[in-house]
This record gives sequence, C-alpha cells and structure tokens, in this order.
Amino acid sequence: MDLELDGNSALVTASSSGLGFASAEALAAEGANVMLCGRDEKRLESAREELADVGDGEVRATQTDITDPDAVSHLVSETVDAFGGLDHLVTSAGGPPSTTFLETDEQDWYQAYDLLVMSVVWTIENAHEHLLESEYGTITCITSRTVREVADGLLLSNSVRRGVIGLVKTVSREFAPEIRANAVLPGTIETSRIEELVEANVERGIYEDYEDGLTELADEIPMGRIGEPRELGDVVAMLSSPRASFVNGVSVPIDGGLLRS
Repeated sequence: MDLELDGNSALVTASSSGLGFASAEALAAEGANVMLCGRDEKRLESAREELADVGDGEVRATQTDITDPDAVSHLVSETVDAFGGLDHLVTSAGGPPSTTFLETDEQDWYQAYDLLVMSVVWTIENAHEHLLESEYGTITCITSRTVREVADGLLLSNSVRRGVIGLVKTVSREFAPEIRANAVLPGTIETSRIEELVEANVERGIYEDYEDGLTELADEIPMGRIGEPRELGDVVAMLSSPRASFVNGVSVPIDGGLLRS
C-alpha cells in the first residue's frame, strides 16, 4: 500500500536507536524526508548513514538534548530550514530508570517529567505553526502500554507517561481538523530498553537470568512472541499518512494483544 508520504517532511525525536529509529526508518522507506535527533553524536551519525538509502527522501540528523527547551526549538527550526516545512512530528524518548517508589527521590521525578512530558510539550509548541501550514499535519507520540497497565519496577514510566496521553487527547481536539494527533503504546518490543529492564529485574531476583526474563515476557503475550521495532514503526507511518486521515485522538496498543482492555 502506498502511504502517500513521498516528499513529506518528518521530525522524529530520540531517533538514533530503538523505537524512534524504527519509526524514522518506516517514514524514510515511504519516501519522506526525515530529521533524526539524539544526544550521542556518533550513534546519531551511524543511524543517519543506515537510513540514507532506505527511501527516496533525504535523511538528516541533529544532535539534540530533548530535555533542553532551547535545543528543541533549534531542532524544529533546523528541520524546517532543511526541508522547507514540517508535515509530521513523531515524539519519542528513552525510558527513565527502572525503579520502585522507595528507591526514587524528588529529582528523579522532575527529570522523568522533563524527559517524558515536557520534551513533548516543547516539541509540539515549536512545531505547531509549521504543522498548521502543512496540508498533512500530524503528531504521533510514542509512549508505553504502562499508561494503561502498570509494570513492576517502572514507577516513573507508569506514573509520568500518562500525562502524554492527556496531552495528545486534548490537542487532538484543539488542533483538529488541520492537525491530527495520536499516540502509540508499545508493549514488549526487542530494543535495548527491554534488555536493560530485563537485566534490572534479574538483579532484583524477579527473573533467574536474561533468557528466563524474555521467556516469561513472551509467555504473557497472546501472539506468543516479543515484538520487533519495525512493527511499531510501520504503525507510526500509517498514522502519519493520509490513509489514516480520519484517525484522531486515539491511543493504539502495539503489544501483541497483551493489554486486557
């Protein structure tokens, strides 16, 4: 299916690896011009090189700390200057540390809020006027299934990410019909983040070892396996496309059926 994204311009935050990278890859494969961003310059350049020939569009990269509002403003401006506009915004962020309530101090809460919520707020604030000028303006926020079902050891993600869902639902109504806004809720998908979480739970004694952790996680999923990053990326590309032109204000689980409601 042609998603009609050829020649469109997209900004994907936290996209040097993981689900952000997978989303950028899917958009690039559909012919979109894509701006990548991340903190690690070496990893970011490697990601850009990997995506350079995926599609017919241009792929660029800008080193950015998305917890710095000035850096986010520069990122959006650079994207617009590079591509002549902005059609699609995809927000992503690395997860906060795996922790429990008693292990978490006040500063951890503030840092998680800046990373998971304010980074989205700042990016939307700066991108809004450009998305409004686009014929296809979309916002897609990558969050987590933990906004519906909490996960052990993920206090900060369980608590803070829910703010993004409220934000998406609100702007989907405020910005319509010119701009559509949706969220995706990834479940257990094979990224470095999942590796870190499994290893942390091995240390806590929840799993015997890494392989035991992966087996237990897959056992809970009706599809009988862990997801692949590109499976999420393809949904992000679909939601960004005119093929999803009547989809607005929804949160789409991508978890193999793990969520119960």
